[in-house]
Amino acid sequence: MFTHSPKLLSKRSYVAALSLSAIVMLSGCSQAPKLQKITGFAEGTSYHVTYWSKQDVPVAKVTEQFNKKLAAIDKEYSTYRNDSYISKFNHSTSTQWQPASKDFIYMLSLAKKLNKDSHGCYDPTIQPLYKLWGFQGETLNVPSAEQIAAIKKDIGIDKIEIDPVNLRIRKTIPQLQIDLSSMGEGYAISQLSKILEADGVNNYLVEFGGDMKIKGRKLEGQKWRVAIEQPIALKDGIRPYTIVNINAEDGVSLNTSGTYHHNFKDGKKDYSHILDTRTGAPVTHNLVSASVFGHNPIVSDAWATSMLCLGPVEGKVVANEQDLSVYFIQSEGKTFKSSESNALKSNKRVTLS
Repeated sequence: MFTHSPKLLSKRSYVAALSLSAIVMLSGCSQAPKLQKITGFAEGTSYHVTYWSKQDVPVAKVTEQFNKKLAAIDKEYSTYRNDSYISKFNHSTSTQWQPASKDFIYMLSLAKKLNKDSHGCYDPTIQPLYKLWGFQGETLNVPSAEQIAAIKKDIGIDKIEIDPVNLRIRKTIPQLQIDLSSMGEGYAISQLSKILEADGVNNYLVEFGGDMKIKGRKLEGQKWRVAIEQPIALKDGIRPYTIVNINAEDGVSLNTSGTYHHNFKDGKKDYSHILDTRTGAPVTHNLVSASVFGHNPIVSDAWATSMLCLGPVEGKVVANEQDLSVYFIQSEGKTFKSSESNALKSNKRVTLS
């Protein structure tokens, strides 16, 4: 379901697929609140959840709820299993209306809006282009202009219709395929956060694949602090580039996408794994990382991907048009240059240092 793009700095763990290990610190009614943690692996990536609450919210209970929700997400959105809803939709050549869940329709509707707001950069039907370029395998294929033009006829979010009243969707061309992985980690974060809040937890940090949602304060009363990853592919792990202090307590989402972990080299030329739907080719600008701060991790996730397509110049224009808080990192030879959108410069909800 999810793409493996570099994300915000987080503690990584490597555990068996769909397994969970939990650090349980029991707190009775007469005891002071204690920090509780859940770590796991799902949808091709790791996740880490830290929370505390004045009332007793057992880790075992939360873990069971997480497992159930993540299994449901996988069954609906995973493009790596043939029995998922999205795979069945993609494999079908029918152009008739098909039922869809409320959340699936929400994400498709959001994708249509983001496509317009991003000047056409955001498009979850782009997967055939990745196959054409060879980014789903280990061998780069540099296609001809004719091959790109032929594939572009088979993609486009405008080629899917949505009926939110009757909860149904349909393709207008039989070969259309969709992949919502560019919102996937944000969607998982939103669902795990809802579980915590339904259990009465309002102080937490939910990290999934490096993306995050942070709410409340740390147990000792301090602000949550996280870091944005240094945009260099390192064999020995990841390093912080800048520190983020979370000032707001009502929920802040942080989503980062980057170009530096996945690319191909053809002779002396590097090809980014970030494709521009409008050209059908990899981007050529020097924006290597974009972090989006917001309220909704699904929206922020999609915008982070879009910024990598738009690049530093057009991306900043769009960020200012849409009042988005975005932190840009550009490559300047062996060094980096960072900049902020207008909204981030005036954003009191977070502080970067």
